[in-house]
Amino acid sequence: MRRFLTLLGTTLLLSAVLCVGASASDYDAVAEDLSEIGMFRGTANGFELDRAPTRSEAAIMLVRLYGAEEEAAAAYEAGEISHPFTDVGETAAPYVAYLYTNGITNGTSATTFGTGACTAQNYVVFLLRALGYEDGTDFQYADALTFAQEKGFYNPLMFSGTFLRDDLAAVTYQALGTDLKDGSTYLLKSLIDAGAIDADAAASMTAKIEAYRSLLDASSEMDTSAAMDADMTADIEMTYTGETTESMTMGMTGNVQMAVTEDDIQMAYVFDINAMGETMTMGEWMRDGWVYIQTETGGETVQTKTQVNTAEMQALLEQVQSTASMASPANSADGLALVDSITVSTSGSNTVYTLVISQNSISSVMNGLLSMLGTDAAGVDLTEVTAILNGLEFSDITAIYTVGSNGQLRDMQMQFSMTMGGDALGMPGESLEMAFDMDITVNAVGDAVTVDFPTNLDSFPEAPAETPADVETTTAA
Repeated sequence: MRRFLTLLGTTLLLSAVLCVGASASDYDAVAEDLSEIGMFRGTANGFELDRAPTRSEAAIMLVRLYGAEEEAAAAYEAGEISHPFTDVGETAAPYVAYLYTNGITNGTSATTFGTGACTAQNYVVFLLRALGYEDGTDFQYADALTFAQEKGFYNPLMFSGTFLRDDLAAVTYQALGTDLKDGSTYLLKSLIDAGAIDADAAASMTAKIEAYRSLLDASSEMDTSAAMDADMTADIEMTYTGETTESMTMGMTGNVQMAVTEDDIQMAYVFDINAMGETMTMGEWMRDGWVYIQTETGGETVQTKTQVNTAEMQALLEQVQSTASMASPANSADGLALVDSITVSTSGSNTVYTLVISQNSISSVMNGLLSMLGTDAAGVDLTEVTAILNGLEFSDITAIYTVGSNGQLRDMQMQFSMTMGGDALGMPGESLEMAFDMDITVNAVGDAVTVDFPTNLDSFPEAPAETPADVETTTAA
């Protein structure tokens, strides 16, 4: 049982920092979808998703996003467009000539277009231009990634690290589901309407984009609001396999309320946790810069309160407010490339969206988060955690969203499983499998939220300050 609990504790810790192992390419399905509409093509070696794209490859994609591929080919053949670059191959020549002649892009010098890799910033600028935005007017080149994030097709969590052809396909896919600058329609539909992309070939992609945009519209208030009241449940089935096989079920049921004002964070978090025949009730409340915690188990109640450091409180406020302000706009496509499939059905007066998210694509987000966290998070040495992550395997994630007749999100469900190999912990041949089934019912968002606090919070004893004996210290060599 001790090994079971060791594996369980470590796995929950890894889940808390939201990390999974990286894969060579995370958006294979996206590349296939783009290939079907003629937007993305491979080489004799396939899609080659695990290498960086060249500037010429980015130029080809940009011309296709303008819906001008046939026009560029014909104009180049007729000698109506040209370019002065000596390092552009025959395949890319019509595309580069089109962009050069129309003043859309320049080379790295008077006679070289550039054979180096295209960066995320380079390519996002191309996408913004295809959507109708002008650098220097609508945005500055240095701020292109932030601007694209505001428009809802670039997410730094999805595209961390070296920018690969894999990432190029995914960010292109999301740009195709993003509104043009003038708001008339989204990019893919504009290309279909212009005859640049066949409507029948793009039918499944169009349906997917429109369903996803509709879902984001329904959940936009929850995404952008700094106030929420929700009931949450989670059932976790765990099976440890070693010399013997042991199983355990853990259940969590409770309520979360949160409201953020200009100068305060108010929160109420109350959960019953059932495991191994015991129940623990845990409550955590926050207001006026104080955190209150109460646990009840085995007939014993423990209460403490701790004052939050003023600087930490201000940083947390800024982080929450920034997150809300940077939420993607409604009818955008942020996260679309993560979704393998989306189906829409009705249940009474409700609309139900069922999404399947592949383990490969979600890994890009988790690795992006790990990168943003840095080398240490919550006291965890992430260099060691990274090694442990190699022993993790995640299933696809099924997410179900229920939207009411008023167009607002009512309920979210998520099911997935993961297996952790014992090799990661020096226990060869052992493993822990965990199956998660979670449900969140949205009671209220925005101004309708009221945070409830116990009447006896002032009587909670203040947690004792740490003494030097309580703190681990190390001596520098």
